[in-house]
Amino acid sequence: MTAITWFLLLGALLVFLATADTLLRRLPLTVTMVYMAIGFAIGPMGLAWHRLYPLENSALLELISEIIVIISLFSAGLKLRVPLWSAPGRVAVRLASVSMMVTVGLVALAGVWGFGLPVGAAVLLGAILAPTDPVLASDVQVANEKDQDPLRFGLTGEAGLNDGTAFPFVMLGLGLLGVHELGSFGWRWLAVDVIWAIFGGLAIGAVLGMALARVVLYLRRMHREAVGTDDFLALGLVALAYGIALWAHTYGFLAVFAAGLALRQVERMGSTEGAPSEPSDTEATHPAHAGRFMASAVLSFSEQLERVATVIVVVLIGGMIYPVLMNVGMLWFAPVLFLVIRPLSVWLGLLGSGMPTVRKGYIAWFGIRGIGSIYYL
Repeated sequence: MTAITWFLLLGALLVFLATADTLLRRLPLTVTMVYMAIGFAIGPMGLAWHRLYPLENSALLELISEIIVIISLFSAGLKLRVPLWSAPGRVAVRLASVSMMVTVGLVALAGVWGFGLPVGAAVLLGAILAPTDPVLASDVQVANEKDQDPLRFGLTGEAGLNDGTAFPFVMLGLGLLGVHELGSFGWRWLAVDVIWAIFGGLAIGAVLGMALARVVLYLRRMHREAVGTDDFLALGLVALAYGIALWAHTYGFLAVFAAGLALRQVERMGSTEGAPSEPSDTEATHPAHAGRFMASAVLSFSEQLERVATVIVVVLIGGMIYPVLMNVGMLWFAPVLFLVIRPLSVWLGLLGSGMPTVRKGYIAWFGIRGIGSIYYL
């Protein structure tokens, strides 16, 4: 395809999705599935308008998936107005830690005994498939900052955290394969790849998010400056948090999520109960409402950016579907992952949490995998 054809295709696709969005949402499937079908239709198995193959174009696929995951994690953090140390927040932490480790372990076990993989490759497979997705699962996550439903909060918090907490197991798998230094008895992996990289990333994002939010609010409340630049604030905060985290050899995914979460907490502590959920521009500098205005504007911009990025990456992925030789004996793994490993990991992770069994079942079922797994792959 030429550049002109790509522009025509992208423009027609976005206009179609904008005009048919309401109709598509009435269908018994997610809008993302429509994106995937469109990508498949124009790919090698359909009209063959382009030929992008995962292995040959892995660098492009990695970059695009990385960008959209970063944007989605920042949006996820902004949506969580209840802090992580609250009861719903502790559920998310349990899912992103205990359930994550159980999932990696069980998938690795299946990889060794079922597929005959080396231990390192099996652990790497577990790390790829363990994190739930903040992109494709947006329909079952927190809808806005006022949504405090425990089920939605748990799914959103889990997706925001475990895209970063999967990184240590990626490094462990690579180390067991001999392409990453683990240290004697794994000391370097534990000290650097686990403790420093996780807590350092969270700290970097939290400090940046709180500092920038307070500076912007001070300028708006005291000097009526820095108004109307919420899109720059969002992009700047995401880029700074991710860049500094990578420079410090910590996990950028966790830093970006923590930055969004910290910005929302600054707003929550500084806003009054009477602040409107959708404030007007005239209240951008109001001492009581400026925080809510800033957070809502940044979230709105991030969500729009996320929607456009989702369309692009899912259409590309749909266009990369083509026939490959697959051993039929491997197909058992899919139901085992979703119907055995995921429910068991959720049950163990939430053991003693007091959460109703029905709600645990919903969380187990909505453990959606997607763009995050593609990035790790």
